[in-house]
Amino acid sequence: MCEFKIYRKSDGSQIAEDILVLSYTDDYELILKDVLGMGEQLDSALILDVNTLNQKCVILQHPLIRDFIELILGLDEQKISKSKVDSLIKKLEDIKNRIKR
Repeated sequence: MCEFKIYRKSDGSQIAEDILVLSYTDDYELILKDVLGMGEQLDSALILDVNTLNQKCVILQHPLIRDFIELILGLDEQKISKSKVDSLIKKLEDIKNRIKR
């Protein structure tokens, strides 16, 4: 049985250990469950890397990830609304305006 240590991409810190299950809720939150079925939910997180050799998983967290997952799944299922697309575009525009070049 593979039990993973979960690390945050941004700073390399360990989030959890002895994790057996990584899955998403219907609200696109990442669930981490350990051998006892206990765990935590990470809001707006994406699995970047899973390595079974060293039993390591790397997670990226960012406020846009949840919206992005919702958009991609909605497009795949052809169930996305214009308002969801507009909402994500607005958030991207806000980020773009904060970037100094």
